[in-house]
Amino acid sequence: MNTANTPVCQVCHTSLRANLRRAIIVRPAVAQLIQRETGHWDENLWICLDDLQRFQQQYVRSLLADEQGELSRLDKEVLQGLKEHEILSRNPEIEIDSSLTFGQRLADRITDFGGSWSFIIFFVLVLLGWMTLNSWMLLAKPFDPYPYILLNLVLSALAAIQAPLIMMSQNRQEARDRARAQHDYQVNLKAELEIRQLHQKIDHMLTHQWERLVEIQEVQMELINEVRRKR
Repeated sequence: MNTANTPVCQVCHTSLRANLRRAIIVRPAVAQLIQRETGHWDENLWICLDDLQRFQQQYVRSLLADEQGELSRLDKEVLQGLKEHEILSRNPEIEIDSSLTFGQRLADRITDFGGSWSFIIFFVLVLLGWMTLNSWMLLAKPFDPYPYILLNLVLSALAAIQAPLIMMSQNRQEARDRARAQHDYQVNLKAELEIRQLHQKIDHMLTHQWERLVEIQEVQMELINEVRRKR
């Protein structure tokens, strides 16, 4: 048993008094490390400088290892979050098109064709052919003589049918725009929340790292001071 009259190191039991230090000066974290390593610790006893420096260096290495482990855990948390969280990035056009009926699809195709150069060229050719037949080729008995009343009726019927088809297509385009805007809002909101959460994680990590660096610096200063005293 160590006593004040016969001071010895409670770790290696060295009795060289010039190399001994009071155990009460040891930092609590380093003392806990010594307690875990040796199984006993008494701050009223002594510890030699060699053992103190060895445990201080071991404590610094453990702090650095824990810091690297926390960075690895942060990476794992980010990957796990990306794996578990729902991905909002999707194409709303696919969802809308999959719910269209046959009539709606047909209306879209007719509207697409009616707004193309192919329809304009085809319609001009039909008009020219109609007027040619009823003005020159069928002079004896034209089925729609000038001023082409039947042609006007066909054009009016075509315009009457084409107008609601165009309105139907425009309504679905507005629905697509609303779905796209809602999807963009959801994506932007999720991105904003993720960025805010990431900022909080980074702030917490930086604060924790700063505390660790300050503690490491204090231990290193103690080591330097002990080396200077020893010299």
